Amino acid sequence: MHEIIDKKFDEWTRNVDSEERRIQIFEHIRDIPYVITGITAPENGPVELLRRNEGTCSPKHFLLGAMYQRLDIPVKYASYPFRWGDLSVEYPGKLRELVNNLPVMLHLALRVYINGTWVLLDAAWDSPLKKVGFSVNENWDGISDMLNAVPSLEEVIHGDIQERLDYLDHFESKIPDTEEQYKLIEEFCSELNDWLAEVRTE
Repeated sequence: MHEIIDKKFDEWTRNVDSEERRIQIFEHIRDIPYVITGITAPENGPVELLRRNEGTCSPKHFLLGAMYQRLDIPVKYASYPFRWGDLSVEYPGKLRELVNNLPVMLHLALRVYINGTWVLLDAAWDSPLKKVGFSVNENWDGISDMLNAVPSLEEVIHGDIQERLDYLDHFESKIPDTEEQYKLIEEFCSELNDWLAEVRTE
């Protein structure tokens, strides 16, 4: 692991029992602000997530998975196709227009093996986003399934990171690669980041 990950792991798990370690790690990663940065690869995503204190579901869950494996908790990665327009979120005007034209995207969460069950963990949304309708996972007991951050009709389980990356490549190859689509997604990401920053300061 990278030095910054080692440091955070030690900081978040010091002087607490195994169940509390799970909770502490989850809550710290959850509350790193969700910001679309474009840094999603498992090699550098978790490090940049900690350095910048911002990132999306991918680096959050790659980091969460790495830390849970360090606790000897088995981890699988879970992909969920979804549409931003299907979230029960109070988007402001401009974003409301943009989300309806976006293609299906892919969300990443975790399944972790706790007490004989593969439990869903989802650290995507940071706590301040709850006030505008995001499904923030709060008060986790360390053993139970969480809310999925997005509404999805399908769950695709990956046994390891490489399986997830292969699936992502296949999934993204089906998204129309046009200049118009690229500009739409770029505008959406910029507008979403700006709005979420405003929500956090309100």
